Amino acid sequence: MKPSRFETAIALIDKKNAEDVNTYKVVDLEYPKELLYSQRMTRKLLQFEPNASKALQIAARAQHICRWKIQRNEYPMDKVGYFKWRETLKKMHAAIAGEILEQVGFDDQFVDRVQKIILKKLIKKNEESQALEDTICLVFLDYYFEEFAAKHTDEKVIDILKKTWVKMSDKGHAAALTLTFSDKSLTLVKQAIS
Repeated sequence: MKPSRFETAIALIDKKNAEDVNTYKVVDLEYPKELLYSQRMTRKLLQFEPNASKALQIAARAQHICRWKIQRNEYPMDKVGYFKWRETLKKMHAAIAGEILEQVGFDDQFVDRVQKIILKKLIKKNEESQALEDTICLVFLDYYFEEFAAKHTDEKVIDILKKTWVKMSDKGHAAALTLTFSDKSLTLVKQAIS
């Protein structure tokens, strides 16, 4: 049976992310970093939003597509530089996703919708943009938070947790509170959200 446009788009996104030269180790296995991240995004999205539209699923999968191509150190190492870097990345992710979707035959309206979700347009107002943001935060908390917390001071960790919490919806908060944290991390989470 011929794969659907959706399946082909996901496969092409994975193919791009499999080119990541950076790797991430999970139980003694090395994975291309962004390929692993994108698959975690899909898994978490479908746990959080089982009826997620195809557009939202593609946006989640492509949310970090080819991220390694624009390095953080190409921008000033300050807050302004950080936000410029993030904005440039979002535009690149949306553009690459758009090219893939056009290539497999999605119409302009669908492509535009996926790009708007990736660019997180009208967050808090657009349900799909908000669901993507919640998923990003949940992936961070579930898969990357413990490692992040081990490298930073408690103050910095609490600050990041507060910023993460503000971005999330009530539904996202409820999902976050079902995650398993170490005792120390749980204490920091409780401090951040109290």
